[in-house]
Amino acid sequence: MKIGIIGGGTVATFLIKSINVDQKLPGSLVESVYLRKPEVADEWERTYGTRAFTDMEAFLSSGIDIVVEAATVEVVRDYAELVISKRKELVVISVGALVDPELYGRLNELCRQLGTKIYLPSGAIGGLDVIHSAMALGQLDEVSLTTRKPAASLLGRQVEVEEVVFFGTATEAISKFPKNINVAIVLSLAGLGCDQTSVKIVADPEATKNTHCIEAVGSFGKMNIRLENDPMPDNPKTSYLAALSVLSTLKKQTERITIG
Repeated sequence: MKIGIIGGGTVATFLIKSINVDQKLPGSLVESVYLRKPEVADEWERTYGTRAFTDMEAFLSSGIDIVVEAATVEVVRDYAELVISKRKELVVISVGALVDPELYGRLNELCRQLGTKIYLPSGAIGGLDVIHSAMALGQLDEVSLTTRKPAASLLGRQVEVEEVVFFGTATEAISKFPKNINVAIVLSLAGLGCDQTSVKIVADPEATKNTHCIEAVGSFGKMNIRLENDPMPDNPKTSYLAALSVLSTLKKQTERITIG
């Protein structure tokens, strides 16, 4: 599998090292990257053997099979439809762009017409298989997410007791905390939607890591999952599990027997 990556940040670097250096996906290679910084492009070409592009059309014409967006919401808005129109599979990390129902609808229809797919990694949470299964017949009644974060990272200050900084729908959370709520978006897309998914964000004086608690109720029964996420070793702002979920999504494309 020939992989192309849009972006040059922490997750993109992790993927290139894991695939091209550590060979975690035998038979696959990150061959092309789309970067806006020439100095990073030159370094990656020397270090990882990737071809770097600053022109999107040239990047998409470089023989790649699948594109990983590891950049920003704006990149998804600007380029997702072009990627799909070139009949490339697409992995989207900046899922916040898909909150826009018009963009979501256009991408869904374009994928249907061209026989391509968009993959949304599970990111920093688990339990999406249960949510998705319960939604197969629309038998999911309630979904809630409680996110606890160190007060300093969430508020920029310390607190003496835990402070609920937000409680409402995922739609409201996304507008108020766009950089902190990717997990709510992917949970909503898998389940009841943003307007029906409850979100609570807590600044916790005892917390040293981000913690996500997901509760769901439906005809299947009840689910309660708690995840305490370690950050990536070289970037404390990025969940290690989120990066691993992207690698797992790519790995599934090469497997003949898949789970879930």
